[in-house]
Amino acid sequence: MLERYGHGGDLESAAETYGRSGFLDFSANINPLGPPPGVMKQLEHALSSIIRYPDPGHRALKELLGSRLSLRADQLCIGNGAAECMALILLGLQPRRVGIVEPCFSEYTQLSEQFGAQVQSVFGTRENGWRADVAEIEGLFRSVDLLFIGQPNNPNGIQYELDLMRHLAGEAERCGTYLVVDEAFIDFIPEAKRQTLLPELERYPHTILVRSMTKFYAIPGLRLGYAAAHPDLVQAMTNKQVTWSVNGLALLAGEACLNCGDSYERDTIGLITEQRRLLTVGLRKLGCEVSEGEANFLLAGLPVPWTAERMQTEMGKRGVLIRSCAMYPGLGEEYIRVAVKAQEDNKQLLKVMAEVLGIEVDL
Repeated sequence: MLERYGHGGDLESAAETYGRSGFLDFSANINPLGPPPGVMKQLEHALSSIIRYPDPGHRALKELLGSRLSLRADQLCIGNGAAECMALILLGLQPRRVGIVEPCFSEYTQLSEQFGAQVQSVFGTRENGWRADVAEIEGLFRSVDLLFIGQPNNPNGIQYELDLMRHLAGEAERCGTYLVVDEAFIDFIPEAKRQTLLPELERYPHTILVRSMTKFYAIPGLRLGYAAAHPDLVQAMTNKQVTWSVNGLALLAGEACLNCGDSYERDTIGLITEQRRLLTVGLRKLGCEVSEGEANFLLAGLPVPWTAERMQTEMGKRGVLIRSCAMYPGLGEEYIRVAVKAQEDNKQLLKVMAEVLGIEVDL
């Protein structure tokens, strides 16, 4: 099993499993354009800064983020990736019962249980586009202290409509429950189509938005994310944060990424939108059932009798890594997730899958 640590992008495990290197990695959802132009050079120039401690208050990055998002610095918590932000939420708010909308990012459950909370779940269904029933989500609010929901959700890439998110945030206020909205992949969606509560965040003091910078800006090795929330919640989080948990190079990279200009964002969204469409068409030609996601990855059900484990193994032997979703509660053993990459890489994925499936099709 490649996901021995619960995530994709594990090239070391892949090398051990398949006895080779040089993989085309569709198991991790990273911007195929790579970091914004100039970021790598700025990091090289900044290497001498490793002799100094990073700013424990993350002030320069908070100022840039606040300007971009129309938020104050006291509404922002910078973390060592979005995962640390989730951990700080749990540590700072100490929920005893956590609600989760499945299938979803495995860290919601892993972190909740790691910090002593009991987990209760509701499930999205295939018939409902992998969205959970609203009444069931409302029921969770009445029985938990904190609820996680992905927007867009991983591994299916779906968004809930903004009016529903407003309703859920209102339910959180009425029930005194915290709503944590994981928006790690929202930057890949055109701004006009993002169903986010960010512009209205001050209306909902029990809502926390969590975002990642490592995926969109292709710097996962540096680990950088942030949470946006009411200042009291941010303070509760930072009270539990280890000093200097975010290293100096990550902070500098974040500042450089935010200063890179609009063209990088436009190019990324344009590429992902078009290539997601083409990859969906190709996967369907191979007999896969592809979910209508909006992020930079696709959830696909394999044709009978293929399982995710078998497909992952056969693809890995051929140097292509995909994510098995058999471990996701609520999904069957036939589901895989693939990242949306550049056109030539996507064509290679489809070519190798066709070879594994033993079919000839015009891709």
